Amino acid sequence: MDDTEYGRFVDWDKMEGGGQEQKSKALNCTDFQELKQMARQGQWAKSHSLRAKVYQKLIKEIPCRTVTPDASVYRDIIGKIIGKRSASSLPLPEFVDDREIPSYCLNSEGIGAVRKIILCISNQFPDISFCPVLPSLVALLLHYSPGEAECFENVSRILACNDPSKRLVDQTFLAFESSCMTFGDLAGKYCQGPHKLMVAVSEDVLEVYSDWQRWIFGELPFAYIIRVFDVFLVEGYKVLYRVALALLKFFHKVRAGQPMESNNVKRDIQMFVRDIKKCVSPEKLLEKAFSIRLFSRKEIQLLQMANEKALQQKGITVKQKRVKSPVRQNVHLAVHAENFKSEIVSVKEMRDIWSWIPERFALSQPLLLYTNQEHGNSLSRFYLHCEGHEPTLLLIKTTNMEVCGSFLSTDWSERRKSGNKLSFFGTGECFVFRLQPEVERYEWVIIKHPELGRAAGTEMNSLQSAREDSDPADRLSPFLATRHFNLPSKTASMFMAGSMDCIIIGGGDGQALYLDSDLNYGRTSHCNTFNNQPLCSETFQVSVIEVWGFKDNINDGANSGLP
Repeated sequence: MDDTEYGRFVDWDKMEGGGQEQKSKALNCTDFQELKQMARQGQWAKSHSLRAKVYQKLIKEIPCRTVTPDASVYRDIIGKIIGKRSASSLPLPEFVDDREIPSYCLNSEGIGAVRKIILCISNQFPDISFCPVLPSLVALLLHYSPGEAECFENVSRILACNDPSKRLVDQTFLAFESSCMTFGDLAGKYCQGPHKLMVAVSEDVLEVYSDWQRWIFGELPFAYIIRVFDVFLVEGYKVLYRVALALLKFFHKVRAGQPMESNNVKRDIQMFVRDIKKCVSPEKLLEKAFSIRLFSRKEIQLLQMANEKALQQKGITVKQKRVKSPVRQNVHLAVHAENFKSEIVSVKEMRDIWSWIPERFALSQPLLLYTNQEHGNSLSRFYLHCEGHEPTLLLIKTTNMEVCGSFLSTDWSERRKSGNKLSFFGTGECFVFRLQPEVERYEWVIIKHPELGRAAGTEMNSLQSAREDSDPADRLSPFLATRHFNLPSKTASMFMAGSMDCIIIGGGDGQALYLDSDLNYGRTSHCNTFNNQPLCSETFQVSVIEVWGFKDNINDGANSGLP
């Protein structure tokens, strides 16, 4: 190396390129967009010393708590914590979840330094209860720090970030678990092929997705993770979701058609990521990651908040240590064969539907709210049994034995806010589907084509304002609420509407589902909201209707006294 200030802890024989410095564009810009492009293009990837200086600059600019431990604190406490003992003889804190410390081409001094820094972090950050990525974070930054104390300071600044719009590292089991749920939600929306495979071969989808951070901060080779880290320091947490989704897509592409045993899915993904250089370059991985057209950072933050709230309602707290919690229910087995009975769908079909719904609701058991066979064919009885529950699942079997339905995000009582006028409500989490004669799901058109509705800047400036806009009952996250998007027309947001004359789901140049006041006859056609094909015969006669709620959800029990 030309610059020996950085790299004291690196085993240069193991580093690709052997530590040879190459000329690269110096960091002399402050414009975020230019910086983002430089990071994505790997402008400082060929120069170890330049990358180190970039990291120092980026981390120094992170807004932190007033009292954040610095290098001098490390020098003060390291002797008291380690003493004359070997760092390797001291147990790591519980919050790293028994993770092995990744070597990342570190020399023996570097590997020992990682342990010491983690122990000092534990001493200075008593509120951390779960942070399994910490060993990887320390090991990465040690490459680009002149000494242990400076690395400790850099890690401390990342952990002490107090900008609510710049999520960096999960530090509690609650945050970690909600991130896993959020990743599951994103995988279901943006990786439908891989997600379908996971559902088919895995007994516990959420358990597979709980490894998503390990794929990045554990299995990815150093040459890949450091390129990801370049972009992460500039753009934040959303980058990690993108990269993990790209890994899932590549895994699916490479393994498509190959048999997988259900109990080996997690291991298969780990092995694929570990050996990724056989089929995917770092550049291709990042290219795929940034070709995924996700919603805005704010939308994903709102989803994360909603998932945290759902976990808190299930009893997970900020202080929770990682245990095999009952909240981590198998997404499949949330539909138990012994106590599930439907006249429309089988247990397997209901489990497939359960894999489509948002993770925070998939934690709940299905609860039958209404069936025309027991409660009669009338909209008044339908509303009586369904109002007070949010969300709900509508299932329809026609007299031709066709099966279709819809996931409905919002309480049917919302219809009353417009008086007698038929008006649409709901959120972009609504979707429609058919099961017979073939399976097909149609989500909100904006999910596949986000360019049709760019996030509205003025209304998304504050998470607090989103909270204040919520109904007093605070039944549902504002995630995918239409007020967050500049939509080209109202037809793109006609989710659900109801009166005493009919029920309509989806609108604009047609209706995905229309049911009459007696719930006897219906029709279906293409509509702009879901860009769907007809869900069954375009006009049909109803044989069975069922509405299912979500047991133990926040609104369940509101009508528990009903017959």
